[in-house]
Amino acid sequence: MSNPLNLTTTNFFFLIFTITILHVTYTIPRLQLQQPKQTNLVFYVHDYLTGHDMSAITVAGKSGTSSSILHFGTILAVDDPVTEGPSIESKEIGRAQGFYINSQLDGKGLHLVFSVIFTDGDFKGSTLEIQGADIFTMKEREYGVVSGTGYFRFVKGYGVMETEFMDIANLRAILKHNVTVKHY
Repeated sequence: MSNPLNLTTTNFFFLIFTITILHVTYTIPRLQLQQPKQTNLVFYVHDYLTGHDMSAITVAGKSGTSSSILHFGTILAVDDPVTEGPSIESKEIGRAQGFYINSQLDGKGLHLVFSVIFTDGDFKGSTLEIQGADIFTMKEREYGVVSGTGYFRFVKGYGVMETEFMDIANLRAILKHNVTVKHY
């Protein structure tokens, strides 16, 4: 019968391995998890349903494609310019592409799902994925930033949207977005 205190080669290597692991665990400072960065953005989306520079179109609704976005159930496809400032002449930094659906029975609320695709500036090639309610009769509306790519990989955050300009008769609006996101 062998003595349990007898140091065989296997026991010796196990003892050295265990001591090494304990040493590393208790003497080397723990690696800190990477903390997320916070980025704050302000940009403007130009949403035009009429005119030579139209950037949104009705694709479905109660009256077909002639439905108004102001009526419940209407769906709009958008490819809106995104600019640094409220003027359409300010620098274009991307496009807002996706859709809106009027999801409120009285017609005063939209559900929006779109990607902000940055085509110029610091975030060129990156995207933010936006989703949420837009009760456009309110001064400020908050929505979720649910995903992103490129610089905004693993993003989560929120945005506050304000109507900078609205022409209901011609269905033209400029929307200010103030976005706060955390990402790695």
